[in-house]
Order: sequence, then structure tokens, then C-alpha cells
Amino acid sequence: MSATDTGFGKVAVLMGGASAEREISLMSGQGVLQALRAKGVDAHAFDPSQRDLAELKRDGFARCFIALHGRFGEDGTVQGALELLGMPYTGSGVMASSIAIDKVMTKRIWRAEGLATPAWQQVDSAVATEQAFAKLGSPMIVKPAREGSTIGLSKVTALAQCAGAYELACGCDPEVLCEQFIQGDEVTIAVLGTGAAARALPVIRIVALEGNYDYQNKYFTDTTQYLVPCGLPAGEEARIQALVLDAYRVLGCRGWARADVMIDATTRQPYLLEINTSPGMTGHSLVPMAAKAAGIDYPALCLAVLQHAALDYGVDQAEVTG
Repeated sequence: MSATDTGFGKVAVLMGGASAEREISLMSGQGVLQALRAKGVDAHAFDPSQRDLAELKRDGFARCFIALHGRFGEDGTVQGALELLGMPYTGSGVMASSIAIDKVMTKRIWRAEGLATPAWQQVDSAVATEQAFAKLGSPMIVKPAREGSTIGLSKVTALAQCAGAYELACGCDPEVLCEQFIQGDEVTIAVLGTGAAARALPVIRIVALEGNYDYQNKYFTDTTQYLVPCGLPAGEEARIQALVLDAYRVLGCRGWARADVMIDATTRQPYLLEINTSPGMTGHSLVPMAAKAAGIDYPALCLAVLQHAALDYGVDQAEVTG
């Protein structure tokens, strides 16, 4: 399959960037770049922290595969710039990206739509964090409202830990979220497609060492278990997939995403934690794992995501050249 056959033209794989997740983004981007080239796509690496986005037009790129993670890449800023350039890009548009990166805004919308998400409080000080702990109970999760990859996240089990947890989180983002901890199974669900055509891939159940699914265990160790098939009770997987599709659609997501869910061990109620609109594509990442379980290999997954490159506004060049 050649670039001419697919009609993709010259493709920029946006990677790196200026967020705290730069290291992971470079790993994702290199994987995507190699996969697209293996499929005959004329793909090239492009680091927005090293080059001006205006160079995309100057250098003849036709569309972008966004492999950026976190702020300045997954938060609507790059998406807005690409809209102004008229250059189709993968993943969600400006509004959905900017909402999804903000865990507080995301939870407000989900709650308004009747979708279950753990109780939370937004805090602006160590004292407010202690007050949230008194209300939400132990354990409590403290994390930056607009950061990913579990960066700046703490699990608080005692009042004395609140100040340190707040300082760690606000060192990443001035907006800090305190969230009720749901004891039970941790699962993640990838979605491909847009609107009514969107589909949820198989549920992956995550079993981390001592229940600590932190940055190190997520990307750099092999001790975490990822179970797919997930082994959940009959009917539960389908119910969680339906919940995630609702969560995806009410935010206006498109192209692809991955949602994290906790299942209460006692009630079996699933609770939405967050949704990632530019998921990781590293060797440890979960969207490729879910896709493989659905019979989609890594290069085919990258090609499928690229095929959904689009614009919120204006003429979608993918429709013109595809």
C-alpha cells in the first residue's frame, strides 16, 4: 500500500512537545512513524517544541497524526492551530480536547449527563485538601486536574499526607482535584471511530504490583498485568463498553480515545475516571493491546486512526484527496 494509494499525502507525526509527558510522546511518535512508513505512508517526525507549526504548510504536509500527550498537544491548543492551517488531524477536535484534558470539567459534564464518576472536590490549598479528605474519606486520590500519565498523583490515606499530596499536584498544575477512591477492579477501554459508528474495543483489566499503577509501572516495568480477555462477570464488559461510548459521545470526542474506569468491588458499579483523547502508543500502551485483542495489529491501528483525520471547521482535505 503506497501513500498514493491511500491518498494521505505527506503526513506529519507530531511528537515530543513541551508537556511533562514529552518522553512518552517521543516513544509513541516513533512507534507510529515506523508503523505508517511500513504501510507505505509518506510520514515524517515533527516536534512542535522544536519547529513552528506554520512549517507544516510550507513543507507540504497534507495532514497530521497527533502523538502528543498532555498540555500543548492534547488540550485543544495544537488542534486549534491546525484548524487555522486547514490541516486535518487525528483525534478529537478543539472543544472535546480542551474539555477532556480538564478532569474537573469532564466530571461536571458526565455528572450532568447522569454518567457515574467518583465524588470529587477541586481544591486550591493544603487546608482545602484536608477538608476534602474529611469529606471524601480514605483513601483519597489527589492529582493535577490537567495532567496525564499519573504524573503528580498521590493516594492519601492519612490527614498528614494531604499537604504533601497537594504540593506535588499543584507543582504540575495550579488546578488540583481530590477524588474519592473506588476500591475494586481497574479497567481501561479504547474507542475507535466517530459518532454512531464509534465502537469500543475489548476491556483490559489492569492488575498492578501492590495496586500501585503509577508512572513507573505504567511505562517502564513488566510487573503490571494486563488481562484481555478481562475475565469480568458475564454482561459486565458490555455494560462498561456502553458506558464508555456514552462518555465519549457526550464530550464530542472523535477518531479515537481511551477511558479509565474503576469498578466498585461490592456493588460492581463502574465509575468513569477520565478520558484520554491522544492515547499512548508505546510498547506498554493499552490501545494497541486492545486493538490486537480485536484482531487489529499495530500498523493497521495507526492507519485506521489516520483515516479518521479531520477538521472541526472548513473543508476536510481527507475527503478531497482520499
